[in-house]
Amino acid sequence: MDDLFPPFEPDANEPKPRRFKAVPFRMIAPNMITLMAVCLGLTAIRLAFEGKFEPAVIAIVAAAFLDGIDGRVARMLKGTSRFGAELDSLADFVNFGCAPALILYGFALKELRSLGWIVALIFAIAMALRLARFNAMLDDPNRPAWKKDFFVGMPAPAGALTALLPLYLHFLGLPFERWAAPVVLGYTLCIALLVVSTVPTFSGKTMGKRVPREWVLPIFLVVVAAFGLFISYPFEAMVVMAGGYLVTLPIGAAQYRRRAKLEERLDATGRGQIEPAPVET
Repeated sequence: MDDLFPPFEPDANEPKPRRFKAVPFRMIAPNMITLMAVCLGLTAIRLAFEGKFEPAVIAIVAAAFLDGIDGRVARMLKGTSRFGAELDSLADFVNFGCAPALILYGFALKELRSLGWIVALIFAIAMALRLARFNAMLDDPNRPAWKKDFFVGMPAPAGALTALLPLYLHFLGLPFERWAAPVVLGYTLCIALLVVSTVPTFSGKTMGKRVPREWVLPIFLVVVAAFGLFISYPFEAMVVMAGGYLVTLPIGAAQYRRRAKLEERLDATGRGQIEPAPVET
């Protein structure tokens, strides 16, 4: 009977079971901020279904704010990771692609039935394509450093907040009639095209790394005043911000072309100094 159940002796050379290492909190904190932004985006969709467009828009604005700080928190804590980058892209698609499209459809585009739904789909898909292109460009080793000052096309948060401009105007008392639905449709389609376009826009990621000492106190005052105005007059501030951003688009494109021409001249000058001119015989 002992031969039927021989004693089991583990092999001494067998590898020990793998133990997962503890993850530092600095790696988790930025992802928690991103997940909170996703919760706000999904909540905005629910509020839009219930016809509560004002809190839905506020949720999108709050999600944009969290999206703006999660990456900075990750870099500050040295907690950047590939997982966080992928999670951030998925969150941007939900918050700035799906949620604004459904809000705009419930607000105005549904008046145009299938045509309005098609434009809502175009907006959401345009945002997905824009995010995919952004992720692909991050892995380009040949991209010049100065191009980090510019985005290719309208960035996702700016596209979402700008697309909601008709709702800001409606909250300020602009009457919404059935004739306004085609205007909203055309405006949404234009924003979708800007999102997937190759129009260079200001990035702002490399700005503010060093602030002159004499500007510190004035900047504090300006930030406090801007925050107070935003809290007191939120939708007026959003109208000004959206309109101002649209005005800066051609300025950013012109600045990009100027920088590109300058770099071409510098490269040509450098090559001329290194490569001697051919000698005529």
